[in-house]
Amino acid sequence: MTATIVSEVTLRSSSGQRKMPVMGLGTAPEATSTVTTKDAVLEAIKQGYRHFDAASAYGVEQSVGEAIAEALKLGLVASRDELFVTSKLWVTDNHAQTIVSALQKSLRTLQLEYLDLFLIHWPIATKPGKVVYPIEVSEIVEFDVKGVWGSMEECQRLGLTKAIGVSNFSIKKLEKLLSFATIPPAVNQVEVNLGWQQQQLREFCKEKGITVTAFSPLRKGASRGANLVMDNDVLKELADAHGKTVAQICLRWLYEQGLTFVVKSYDKERMKQNLGIFDWSLTEEDYKKISEIHQERLIKGPTKPLLDDLWDEE
Repeated sequence: MTATIVSEVTLRSSSGQRKMPVMGLGTAPEATSTVTTKDAVLEAIKQGYRHFDAASAYGVEQSVGEAIAEALKLGLVASRDELFVTSKLWVTDNHAQTIVSALQKSLRTLQLEYLDLFLIHWPIATKPGKVVYPIEVSEIVEFDVKGVWGSMEECQRLGLTKAIGVSNFSIKKLEKLLSFATIPPAVNQVEVNLGWQQQQLREFCKEKGITVTAFSPLRKGASRGANLVMDNDVLKELADAHGKTVAQICLRWLYEQGLTFVVKSYDKERMKQNLGIFDWSLTEEDYKKISEIHQERLIKGPTKPLLDDLWDEE
């Protein structure tokens, strides 16, 4: 099997101008999956995936680490440096004094010396403790973004990660962060899909040299009702016209927008299809139809009840 070569973008504020493959494999746990995370990551490496998106809250860091160790042992990759590994800081550790040790713990679990990218998972801090999802609002404490970011910068200076960034940050929250950051965030990982295109946020990030990584690029989650993207008749028509799948149309659009994205599929065949987006293009007519898709945010927030000011009304 010949592995697909995935194109890369350079992360502006990373140590040594680290390159990030535009497509990554997401590893957030899914009750319905029959394939283990370890097997999925190994299969993905065989197919050509080099970017893996984890988080301490997902409980998958050990499996991802085992898969990487195995891939190195089998010679599927020549060295650790060929892989791009992201993990995320959970809200319980979102405090200036706990960040370095939280990252060191993630590294031990992953059996890695360094991460390529370390993200603040949500712009929220809670009392230290176990991972509970959804987050109880009563657990929330003040998020000291300045102190926290200072510790994130320290992680990069110590060489524990090549780049640092954020996730689920609005323009307003990014502006505040940029006002005092010595090392600006390399990445903002947010929901972007054809049903939530995030035009303004993307333009802001582009202007500031922040790479946007899209999560939920196919707007999945059958448990959340109808899928505005995968079940969209217009997109089904476009897919038929190109001889592609709806997922491929979605991912090609993200790629043409200059975005990076993490796509979650542990199915061998779909993993392969998702890589098949680099050798064809969407037309102007396609773009016109895509611009008319109804827009609505899928992931409203991690708390119960939802917070009013999480997205700053953007």
